[in-house]
Formats: sequence, C-alpha cells, structure tokens
Amino acid sequence: MTAAEAAARLDALWARGAAFLGCPHAILGGAMSWVSERHLVSAISNAGGFGVIACGAMTPALLEAEIAATQALTARPFGVNLITMHPQLDALIDVTLAAGVGHVVLAGGIPPGGAVRRVKDGGAKLIAFAPALVLAKRLVRSGADALVIEGSEAGGHIGPVSLTVLAQEILPHVKDVPVFVAGGLGRGEAILSYLEMGASGVQLGTRFAASTESIAHPRFKQAFIRAAARDALPSIQLDERFPVIPVRGLVNEGTRRFLRHQAEVSARFQAGDLTKEAAQLEIEHFWAGALRRAVIDGDVENGSVMAGQSVGMVTAEQPIAEIIAALRAEAEAALIARTHPPGGEA
Repeated sequence: MTAAEAAARLDALWARGAAFLGCPHAILGGAMSWVSERHLVSAISNAGGFGVIACGAMTPALLEAEIAATQALTARPFGVNLITMHPQLDALIDVTLAAGVGHVVLAGGIPPGGAVRRVKDGGAKLIAFAPALVLAKRLVRSGADALVIEGSEAGGHIGPVSLTVLAQEILPHVKDVPVFVAGGLGRGEAILSYLEMGASGVQLGTRFAASTESIAHPRFKQAFIRAAARDALPSIQLDERFPVIPVRGLVNEGTRRFLRHQAEVSARFQAGDLTKEAAQLEIEHFWAGALRRAVIDGDVENGSVMAGQSVGMVTAEQPIAEIIAALRAEAEAALIARTHPPGGEA
C-alpha cells in the first residue's frame, strides 16, 4: 500500500464521522472544563478536527459570549457540550441554537426528553454519551444523532468499564448512527484499530489539554509531560455510606488529603457530630474549585489535575495541528506496514 492509498483508506474509514461533523478528520475534542474554551476549540477545528466548548457551569450569557469569541477565531464547525443537570439547560440550548451551532453534546446523564426535542426542533445534531449497549439503543430511539462511548481510561468523571470492552459490546450492534470512541487514546494505531472495528471517529482530551493552544497553566502542562499512565488514577471511596463519583486524575497532595478528609468526616458521622446529609456534603464540597486551581492557577499539588491514562504519551507541548498530523501519520504508517512488513515479505 502506498502512502496515498493509506491516506485514502484512513479517510474512507472515518468518512461517516467526518461527514457528520463537517470536518476532514473525525477527531472530536473532549469537552474539558476550563480547558475547552475558545482558543483550544478553534485550534482543533482550524486543524481539521472538531472542537467542542465545555459549557460546564457557565450562565447563558457567558456561553453566548464564548460561542461568539470562538466563531471569531474559526469559520469551521464546532460543537457545545452541555451538562444535563444544569439548572438553565433549556436556556443554554436556546443560546447555542440561536448562535447557529450545529452540534450539541448532552453529557452528565441521560438527556431529558424535553432537551432532546429542543435540540432537534432547533435544527442541530444531538450527540450523547452511551455507557452501555442497552442505553446506546435507547438513546438512538430517543433521537440521538450520534453517540460517544467513553472508557474508564479517560480523564475526569468516568464510568467503570474500559473502552476495549465497551467497543466490543456496542460497535457491532449500533449501526444506525455514527459512534465515536474515547478513553485512553494517544496514538494513531489505536485510532485505526477502533475505526476498523466499526467506530466512525474518536474523541481525545488529554493529548489536547497539554497543547500549545491550551490556556492551561504551564505547571499543569508540565505535570502531564512528566506523568506516566499509572499516575492517572480514579478517586477512591472510603465509606460506601458516602458515595464518591470516580474522577480520574494525577495523584497529588490533594488526592491524598481527600482520603484523610473522607476518614475524618466518616469518624465525625460515626460519633454523631454530623448528620448523614451534612457528611455527604462535606465530602462533595472538598473538590469545589479544585479544577480551576490546577488548570488556571497552576496549583498542581492541591488542585484537581484531571487526566486520562494516555497522559503517559504526552511527551511535549505541541501545537494542535502537529498532534493531529502525527495521529494521522501513525495510522497511515500502520496501514502501510501491513503490506510492507519487516524483511520485505508481502
């Protein structure tokens, strides 16, 4: 296989995802709070991928301004990720639609029926997260135009199942809509393997978080560059009476202090000093503002340094265009190697 044939083969493998997104490369940028803002999103789209704004806790006015600022930096398509639990979800959808954004990602839970209809009636394409096959089928029936299946290798809030298992469970059985895979992806060879399994494209976050265009603090990026895969671990729950939503990030003094905090709160509850509700709130509030402290302020020891296990493949701060070009080159080289194995035998 020649280089031109390999490039054409890769384009054919993710043609459905690229057409759905409206970009040359079916590579979604993961929506990372404080990181996936105008500069990173526009850089991903300008490089031929598909950037996604992380709305997070933004108000409708802040989201409107962020969309406008992103549109000033790119003429290419991008999406907006909205959290289903946001108290102003309907208003955020309206702002997104009014701005002409063509793709809405609803994350953080099963999208409410009203929100799905609002997105669809507004003419936008709806992308939803599917953590299991039964939910994937349900989301397609309810109107999702595309799905993302994200394995536990990913950074931030994660589910319990790895991408290798989710892909085997879902890809052979969901053909009606494009399916994008996410979690632990850092090289083009891995992207190629999932495309050949039936994925229409991929979503990456960790590789992009440490890019040149990312506004993350230099210390945040350096933490990524220094880290190995084994340094990115899920948060630990000490007491089953007080659930902790698993979040994957780099182990630091903050994560160690969180363990001590849970133990102290549990002891105070046991002693009758706290009600169960008050104890749960004390545990949940521990990380309030911690992601911003790490990303924006650079406090990588006490803040929440959310990162996926692919962090071990982040070896330098690179421009987005360079990262995407490298991923393509790795996938194409893998295709060429099949027809030109070592030793010269075809």
